[in-house]
Amino acid sequence: MRLGFRSHLIRLAVATPIAVWASSLVAVFFYGRRDAERSADAIVVLGAAQYAGRPSPVLRARLDHAVELWQKGYARWFVVTGGTGAGDTTSEAAVSRRYAIRQGVPDAVILLETLGRSTDASLTGVANLLHERRLSSAILVSDPFHSLRIRILARHYGIEAVTSPTRTSPISASRTESLAYMLGESLKVPITVLYTLIDG
Repeated sequence: MRLGFRSHLIRLAVATPIAVWASSLVAVFFYGRRDAERSADAIVVLGAAQYAGRPSPVLRARLDHAVELWQKGYARWFVVTGGTGAGDTTSEAAVSRRYAIRQGVPDAVILLETLGRSTDASLTGVANLLHERRLSSAILVSDPFHSLRIRILARHYGIEAVTSPTRTSPISASRTESLAYMLGESLKVPITVLYTLIDG
């Protein structure tokens, strides 16, 4: 009886993490297919790599989508994020700002979060920017695989957030790369949920 109970506990200990991971993977996949664009205070572009002052193809795809949303009148403010990486002389946010201005977004409506070197840090900074201006809602723009986690974090930091992922990123164009990113996110999402519960 005791051996059977121990065996049951072992099976449960093995099965539970697998079930959580599988559920997370399904959620990441299906949430990335959703586009919940609607009117908000701000459009927030999650940063990605920049090369010598030029946005990478991934960052450019996010910016192009965000600019399109802004041109449609979904929000007044346009927020760009991302700090300065090792060896860089400018931040992802500064590069994104220049690109957005060239696409017709007025400098006066662009807000910069220039310190974040991670998704969590960037959204913490975005929350501070919005709350300082008594703004509360945002459309988050990133790649599809990223949508679920950024919404969880944004809500945790007091942002009434929806997501509108770009469909033109080179990541989405590659099944292998897209799957790799989704697998990575499927591990990060449960950790993020646990973090938000512990952090209150």
